[in-house]
Amino acid sequence: MRTQEIEAEKADLENEREFQVKIEAGIRIEPRDWMPDGYRRALIRQISQHAHSEIVGQLPEANWITRAPTLERKLILLAKVQDEAGHGLYLYCAAETLGASRDELTLQLLSGKARYSSIFNYPTLSWADVGAIGWLVDGAAIMNQVPLQRCSYGPYGRAMVRICKEESFHQRQGFDIMRALCEGTKLQREMAQDALDRWWWPALMMFGPPDEQSVHSEQSMAWGIKQSSNDTLRQKFVDQTVPQAEYLGLVIPDDDLQWDDKEGRYNFGPIDWAEFASVLAGNGPCNRERIAARLKAWNDGAWFREGLLAAAHAGGTTEESACGGTAE
Repeated sequence: MRTQEIEAEKADLENEREFQVKIEAGIRIEPRDWMPDGYRRALIRQISQHAHSEIVGQLPEANWITRAPTLERKLILLAKVQDEAGHGLYLYCAAETLGASRDELTLQLLSGKARYSSIFNYPTLSWADVGAIGWLVDGAAIMNQVPLQRCSYGPYGRAMVRICKEESFHQRQGFDIMRALCEGTKLQREMAQDALDRWWWPALMMFGPPDEQSVHSEQSMAWGIKQSSNDTLRQKFVDQTVPQAEYLGLVIPDDDLQWDDKEGRYNFGPIDWAEFASVLAGNGPCNRERIAARLKAWNDGAWFREGLLAAAHAGGTTEESACGGTAE
């Protein structure tokens, strides 16, 4: 028995060595490849959190579909919300290749075991918030997600290619809303500034805790899941977004913000990490509302899931049964 255990340990060590060689060589890991349990768990955690964020992220903006100021804005927002639903589905499929079922992941979300981005626990109080979400939130998402196209796990990296292309349109849509408001009346410009004031700091929190407090980042980067640290991405976002705000004529709500000639970057004020922790713990303005909406959708859709399973078990996925009859 001891001999078998020794042989199994040797095999695991060899598999781990070959796995790390692939990672360092930039060779992608595919679903049927051997991978450490920790790598699999880290991917499921990150991909499921990403998927949950896309699905929950529909809620703040969907609230404004019926109140969009023009038919064109309504159609654009409908398309965007539809895109976010699709992103969630791509990502749940990627997680399924790791052995995690969509139902399992959804139940983890509903129970509070799994998280989603803290940004979606803030309310959308005006039409300008839809613009701020597209400009800032989707802008931060792009900053996070473009490097994920090079993720070491193949299905996740490939899913990100299409997602990033669509997110770039979402960011432009948001910026265009803000531009239109800033070129409008005094009240509209004030509305845009108010939205920026409320969404700026939560957007910076989207990148996660400071590097020295991040539990998972170092290992995820060693495995090639993440490509850049939280603070690196946050700094890049600030450097890119401040000039955009200046172009719009808006003021970043940070008295400490200033350009550092020596470092070639913007220095910015301290982030309220206590607020971040509180929102993650479920105490944000809309945490309970978001989970309640997802729970209602889950319960309302039970009959449909049961019907699909019954049809699959009965072999009812053929074209004939779908039409309710038998082909002659």
